[in-house]
Amino acid sequence: MPEGDTIFRTARAMGRALIGKPVTVFRSTYPLLTRWDDDEPIAGQVVEQVESRGKWLLIRFSGGGTLATHLLMNGSWHIYRPGERWQRPRVDMRIVLENAEYVTVGFRVPVAKMLKAHELERAIRIPPQTIDVLSEKFDADEVARRVAAHGTEAIADVLLHQEVMAGVGNEFKSEICFVLGVNPFCKVKDLRPGEIEALIAASVRLVKANVLEDSGETMVTYGGMHRRTTGRIDPRERVWVYGRGGEECRKCGELILRRLQGPDARVTFWCERCQKDSSQFTVHSSQ
Repeated sequence: MPEGDTIFRTARAMGRALIGKPVTVFRSTYPLLTRWDDDEPIAGQVVEQVESRGKWLLIRFSGGGTLATHLLMNGSWHIYRPGERWQRPRVDMRIVLENAEYVTVGFRVPVAKMLKAHELERAIRIPPQTIDVLSEKFDADEVARRVAAHGTEAIADVLLHQEVMAGVGNEFKSEICFVLGVNPFCKVKDLRPGEIEALIAASVRLVKANVLEDSGETMVTYGGMHRRTTGRIDPRERVWVYGRGGEECRKCGELILRRLQGPDARVTFWCERCQKDSSQFTVHSSQ
């Protein structure tokens, strides 16, 4: 599923295909995008920047507008050469941006809006760079303050709040808690001194480790990449706990547990032996 690392890699690849080049074709199944500014259509403008903000992807045009998209669970952006066969059916197409060299296609993109500069600054759902784990402007102190403000919530739920720290999704949530031995159901106010800061540092480290690349020429955004948190080469050992309910913990051999958590019933994986709760609270659950 698209998390902050997925969007970052997508923005990086799309930037290589689009930045500095005039748009030759812009079309969308969303009428509000194509009618955004009839006096200055997107076609003919130059793409100036492609940026990720947590789980949002922002494409800025020379005319002053920014296309903001959120992929939620099933959306994706692909990059093709003109005439190349698409890997998804045309019925899934929502947005197409073309230039002389590349065709970028947004498939099943559920959220898309065109924003002027002042609208982007005021868009409360698009996180600032200071809380984006992959931004050079990330402010760990500010994020720590935001985490601490949710004292009565379980830490795993707070890690998913994009207005607290942007870029961490459900898979990273379980992995971050595991590597620090933190019980995901522990309330923030019950964490030990220094654990909030350690969780934030681990979030940055694990997400950043998944945006490294071998080549600066990568353009393809489809096909996916298997997320890794263990640092192990064997693809069967790429994560610690996520998706491994009922399997043995890689550290202690205890069976990994799984449970639905939070108001959105997102699945959480953890090892009860390795992740002792910081308070006296103990979670009892079947695997």
